[in-house]
Order: sequence, then structure tokens, then C-alpha cells
Amino acid sequence: MRAIVPGSLDPVTNGHLDIIRRAAAIFDEVIVAVAVNTAKEPWFTLTERKELATAACAGLANVEVDSFEGLLVHYAAQRRAQVIVKGLRAVSDFESELQMAHTNRLLEPSVETLFVMTSTQFAYLSSRIVKELALLGGDITPFVPPVVVEPLRARAARRNGERDDTNP
Repeated sequence: MRAIVPGSLDPVTNGHLDIIRRAAAIFDEVIVAVAVNTAKEPWFTLTERKELATAACAGLANVEVDSFEGLLVHYAAQRRAQVIVKGLRAVSDFESELQMAHTNRLLEPSVETLFVMTSTQFAYLSSRIVKELALLGGDITPFVPPVVVEPLRARAARRNGERDDTNP
């Protein structure tokens, strides 16, 4: 059975990897689908996010990293995935994810959505928090895979430099 673990992954965090690894232990094939999300302003390009996710998932034999634009459920049907795996951190995640799951089910009844509760140690973790921590010079190493540390630090330094140029 083929599953998709979607996300904007800007950048991929240890919380994302937790869900990906757990999905890989359940399903024959897992596609990590790096999404274009028009509601967000990513720090990394789609290509960079895909490359970082690919490097982070390198040891997972049944995991493929791809990217897509448009409706997730259409992408899932195109890739012949039977399941969309979504990680949930809190009740607030559930409310919006439930709405999306119902909508996806109406659009493509052959694709199921499976909710996986994030492991306790990652329940608070988000890409937004990791980026803010990097921007403020905090230690990001406990929160992201090793392959993400330097690119994230460099991107934060560049963004800090851009901010300094506009705010003398």
C-alpha cells in the first residue's frame, strides 16, 4: 500500500521525520510530498525543501521525496496513493485537518486520510518555531535533522542581514 506524507517542510524537522518514519514502518511505500503552499512565505525554495527532505530521509529505503503544486488529493490519486498520512500535534491541528480530510474524501473517495499523533517529544515543534529560534540565534540542533542545521543557520543569518539593511 502506498501512502503520502505531505507538508511544506520549510524546513523538515525532527517532528516531520517522526511521522515519516512511523508511516514507513506501516506502509509499503511512502511518498514525502513537499507542497507549494500559497498561504505561506517559505524561507527555502521548493527545490531546496525537496533536497533537504531527501537528504533527511536518505536512510529510509521505502521513502521517496517528491514535490507537487495544486490539490493534495489530486496528487495522491495521480500517484496512486491510497492514504494521506497527517501528523497531529494538538486539538487545533485536528479541527483544520478534519475539514481538509472531509473535503478530500468528497473530491476523491478512493483516498483515505490517516491521522497520526505526533510523539510527545515533538508535540510543540513546528517549522515556524524552528525558524524563529534560528533567527534569534538559538540552538536548533535538537529540533532538525543534522543535514538541515547549516542551511537553516545560513538562511537565518541572511535574513538577519536583510533585516539589518532595512532597519539601521
